[in-house]
Amino acid sequence: MTSPIVIAVDGTAASGKGTLAKRLADHFGFAHLDSGSLYRLVALGVADAGGDPNSESDAVAAAQRIPFDRRTDARVRSAQIGSASSIVSVFPKVRQALLEFQHSFAAHPPGGAKGAVIDGRDIGSVICPGATAKLFIDAAPEVRAHRRWLELKERGEQADEQAILAEIVERDARDRGRATSPLKPAADALLLDTTHLDIDAAFAAALALVQPKIGEALKAVP
Repeated sequence: MTSPIVIAVDGTAASGKGTLAKRLADHFGFAHLDSGSLYRLVALGVADAGGDPNSESDAVAAAQRIPFDRRTDARVRSAQIGSASSIVSVFPKVRQALLEFQHSFAAHPPGGAKGAVIDGRDIGSVICPGATAKLFIDAAPEVRAHRRWLELKERGEQADEQAILAEIVERDARDRGRATSPLKPAADALLLDTTHLDIDAAFAAALALVQPKIGEALKAVP
């Protein structure tokens, strides 16, 4: 039996990993999963069901039937859903349900796709340690803060770039220092620093890194 083709894209906040993952998925015709959106989708499911995000049973019920087709819904990125997502994320049974969802997505990419691209913080090290190709994306904190500031500005939101930088530095320290699934490259991950790259150059570099392994894997697909 042929193993599923998976590209794991991990990295720091605002490093460009989500955009690169989406572009890699489009290039290869693979299914794409932004693992960071899953808790927001659980929170959206709780809200749509009229539940309470502080209720573990409501949160688990939503996690067991994630409204994945709603992932592009504008409400997913709202402040209300963002706040609720941080609440539901503390429940171990929710985390377990999302772990199972990610494993299923990788093993059986939706839409009949020949592979999956999953981005997050522990995909290559924890979720899919046997991924076909692994990338770890990073960039200087100052560059990432500026990118996030530009993104918020384009949305018409007010933001302080120095405050964003402080938040990114704090988040890096928290993610890298946590006891469970700390943010770090998998031993066999290919590293890509996007500090001095625009999105087109970063995509070209990412594609060049994964193409050999993905090309070989696709040859084995019937």
